[in-house]
Amino acid sequence: MTQLRNIWFLALKDLKIFVTDRMALGFGILFPFLFIVLFNFLMADIGSEDERLVLHLVTQEAESGISYQIIATMETRDESQLKAGQPEIVWLKDYDKARQQVEDKELDGFLAFPEDFSQGVFTGSGAQLEVVADASATYTRAALYGLADAIASRIGSQYVGISATIELLTEQARATGGKMPDIGQVIQQSFSGGAGTAAWQSLIEFQEPEIVGEVEAEQAASFVIPGYLVMFVFFTAALSATRIVRERQNNTLERLLSTSVRREVILWGIFTGTAAKGLIQIAIFWTAGLLIFRIDLGLSPAAVIILSILVIIMSSAFGLMLATLVKTERAADSIGVLCALILAPLGGCWWPLFITPKWMQFIAKFTPHGWAVTGFNKLMLFGADFGSVVPEMLVLIGFAVLFGIIGMWRFRTSAV
Repeated sequence: MTQLRNIWFLALKDLKIFVTDRMALGFGILFPFLFIVLFNFLMADIGSEDERLVLHLVTQEAESGISYQIIATMETRDESQLKAGQPEIVWLKDYDKARQQVEDKELDGFLAFPEDFSQGVFTGSGAQLEVVADASATYTRAALYGLADAIASRIGSQYVGISATIELLTEQARATGGKMPDIGQVIQQSFSGGAGTAAWQSLIEFQEPEIVGEVEAEQAASFVIPGYLVMFVFFTAALSATRIVRERQNNTLERLLSTSVRREVILWGIFTGTAAKGLIQIAIFWTAGLLIFRIDLGLSPAAVIILSILVIIMSSAFGLMLATLVKTERAADSIGVLCALILAPLGGCWWPLFITPKWMQFIAKFTPHGWAVTGFNKLMLFGADFGSVVPEMLVLIGFAVLFGIIGMWRFRTSAV
């Protein structure tokens, strides 16, 4: 009981210093709040407009192939043709050039008809459509696969109807003793004739959507507040290492030991005091977010709270570890600021991580900030439930344990 009371007194002492220090209070609370207001204003219009999806098609067939008729019928020639929500269809003439554009990241992807497409359809041997798409162009790739499925389904349904017609004509010819139908000619006429063209015109149909209000912009505060919460909670904890080094240098920690306060109690007292400052920060951040910016915590507010607490624990453990690895206040101050300013952008605190390049998203996996921000984005932007962010929680616990073990192992009360 005495040890718990000592931990509480040490934590309370750090908390009083923080609350009475105007500079620390302004940097830990007022400064990030100004950042949130500024960037929420700058990003207020993000997502306020829908971008029309553009699908590219190309054929390797000769001009007599049915792929030409299919593409010509689907091609968008005038913006007035497009209904609301309908993608634009662009006909590319050069397959090799289109493929090179995809490889050069100039084009998201395209749907290609092979050179033996018509032959495969006419003979009934089958034909394959080729989707060439950049791996990162998820929406375009999905749309092209859907378009390929629609074309394949239409061809399949027409082929079934043609087969039934041929069978009927054949039986009729046998019964009447007339001439047997030319199967290839019937198939070609069915796909290439006027009736076929009309059929292709309705290959992809769009129902005119009911417009209910305007497209709303993404709520910028939903990714601005979590990002700066992670950044400044970590920043404040990292800077607390300076105070710990100062108390070690002026023998404050040694005097505590002489009063029968155990080394472990000093460790937990420092850790608890740093964590208490983090709790004040997240309480203010989330309160302001809910009352001023009207943010939505998603399907699982409890997961948001737990994730926030894990950020505090991880950051407090890092501050303790940093204090044990440096010898001077200047080193603690410089390294703390450097770590906070490097890890914040790499971890996605300054911008939504999901809009950054793949290489940056990969690097973010080596930072605690990246996992924390990803967890918040899942919950608050993409409607994930509690179970979806368990991996992010476990990784943050892993970082906290790693930092804590190093801090306890290296902790010393004297400057010598």
